[in-house]
Amino acid sequence: MRAQLTPELEDAIRAGYDRRDRSDMAPTIAYFEDLLARNPEHPVLTYEVAGAYDTAGEEAAAREHYERALALGLEGDARRRCLCQYASTLRWLGELDASREVLEQARREYPGSDAVRVFSSLTHLDAGASDAAVAELLGIVTDHAEVTDLGRWAEGLRGLAGWLADGRPED
Repeated sequence: MRAQLTPELEDAIRAGYDRRDRSDMAPTIAYFEDLLARNPEHPVLTYEVAGAYDTAGEEAAAREHYERALALGLEGDARRRCLCQYASTLRWLGELDASREVLEQARREYPGSDAVRVFSSLTHLDAGASDAAVAELLGIVTDHAEVTDLGRWAEGLRGLAGWLADGRPED
């Protein structure tokens, strides 16, 4: 049986974020570590601890907690967010192949996720694949052209995204 995210735990998580100071993450890390200690093996709380370490720039600690959260059976939107953040952490650690693998898994599980695509573009960029990074971002923007002022350019930009993604073919 998987640990449930009760309304009380949801409120406690929200309270942790309300008090968060990105310039001093130690209190937030301590808060979420304490919450996890009182609810051991909880996948969502394990993920939240990972995120706190990640925000503090402690990628190695974050990585361990992301992996643990996934192993504990993290599900739903928290899983999608975890996969994105975990891939980003791997990217910061210079493990670009591992980052790509996590993002490919995320894309299979959440094929419509713009967040997965954004994190994928960052991994492409760090891997020196700037065309793939721009193609990914252009794809996101043109998929939502109705909320931009792209207008009639959206179709051409969509074509450019495909051309870049295909490696700039001659024809």
